[in-house]
Amino acid sequence: MEMDIKELLERFNSGETLGEDPDMIELMRFYSREAQKITMKINTVYHEPDELAELFSRLIGKPVGENFGMFPPFYTDFGKNITIGDNVFINAGCKFQDQGGITIDDGALIGHGVVLATLNHDLDPEKRQQLHPAPIHIGKRVWIGANATVTQGVTIGDNSVVAAGAVVNSDVPPDTIVGGVPARIIRHL
Repeated sequence: MEMDIKELLERFNSGETLGEDPDMIELMRFYSREAQKITMKINTVYHEPDELAELFSRLIGKPVGENFGMFPPFYTDFGKNITIGDNVFINAGCKFQDQGGITIDDGALIGHGVVLATLNHDLDPEKRQQLHPAPIHIGKRVWIGANATVTQGVTIGDNSVVAAGAVVNSDVPPDTIVGGVPARIIRHL
C-alpha cells in the first residue's frame, strides 16, 4: 500500500468523491478489518471503564476525552476519523460510519442504537461505487435520543436535543429540540 492513514484521512476530510483509487480502497479495507478486531474485543468481554476508554482510544487512533463512558456493543466500519471530547457517553448498540469524520464535543450523550452515517453512495447507478464523505459534528451537551440517525454533513448545535427515532438530514441550530422523519424543529430551549 502506497497511501498511508494520514493521506487517507486528508482525502476523506477534503470532501472529494472517492472510490476509484485501488490503494485507497485497500487501505480502507485494512482499517475496516482492524476496526472489526477492536470492536470484537469491546463487544464480547466485560471491560472496566478505563479499559473501554483505552480500547476506544486504540480504535480511533487518539485519546478519548476525560470521563469517557460507553455501554457496548459498539460498531464502526473504519474508526480512525472519530474525535471524542470530555464527558461523552455513548450508549449500547450505536453504529458510527466515520469515514467522513465524526466529532463529538464535550458533554454529549448518544442514546441507544444511534446511527451516525458520514458517507453516501452516488445516485447514478453507473457510479454507485463512488463515495461522497461529509463530516458530522455533534456540539457540546447535545443529547441524541435512542435509534436516531444523523446523516452526512450535519452539525448539531450546542445544547440541542434530537428526539428518539429522528432522522436528521440538515443542521440543527443550538438550543433546539428536533424530531421526526425528516427531523424538524419542535421548539427552542
